[in-house]
Amino acid sequence: MTAKIFLLDDETPARARMRMLLSDIAATCPNEIVGEAAGAQDALDAIMACSPDIVLLDVQMPGLGGIEFARHLLQNMPLPPMVIFVSAHDMYALQAFEVQAFDYLLKPVRAQRLQEALLRAVSVREKLNTDSTAELTHQLSVQLNASQRQYFSVLERGRILLVPVKDVIYIKAEQKYLTLYTVNQSYLIEEALQAIESEMPAVFVRIHRNTLIARLALTGVERGMELDEQSGKMTEAWQAILRDCKAPLPISRRAWPTIKALVK
Repeated sequence: MTAKIFLLDDETPARARMRMLLSDIAATCPNEIVGEAAGAQDALDAIMACSPDIVLLDVQMPGLGGIEFARHLLQNMPLPPMVIFVSAHDMYALQAFEVQAFDYLLKPVRAQRLQEALLRAVSVREKLNTDSTAELTHQLSVQLNASQRQYFSVLERGRILLVPVKDVIYIKAEQKYLTLYTVNQSYLIEEALQAIESEMPAVFVRIHRNTLIARLALTGVERGMELDEQSGKMTEAWQAILRDCKAPLPISRRAWPTIKALVK
């Protein structure tokens, strides 16, 4: 098997050195570089298109770091690539293995060490079948979600868009999807409202059974009218006023004590 490899490193010399190493070991470890990128968004688009077997991934990058990048691959690809982290520092090794990285290489990477890692990754890749891959992906996603993310993954027209958590004003559950609302745009994601609330309690607070708002977006409350689902009549209720949001959002009676405490 010729391993299809994708390189992600924000430093051009680092990618050049990795290309040279891969060329040096090609006779004993057949490989093909199917793409490379210096940034996360470009890499996500390319990886979705070329489906590499292995991603050689720098841990420290501007914006989206390597640990969270791996999470986005797992959440959005039915058969995610094997991730081998590459770093100049060993301080991230524990984090990497906590999210089940296949291997962790220290820069400057030696050809022999790279070859060993790739041959083992190729062997595992060949053995994975659809069922075991699905189970593996589920297990990894659970572990990756244990650490708070900085971006939401939005799968849109065959590409993964990264929406910064800090840009989201509120999240609303609508049928089986959630809608993320930012200042200029809205995005659909397939996640559970309860899961986001549990994962990021310091960022979002529930104001209604189907709505989370960003704590920092809350600027005040006001009296308004809301449709009572049981009686079908309009009743007076408190509403949340959010920055950069034209219309206030209803606050449920259950959530009111929590929101009242926030605006005191």
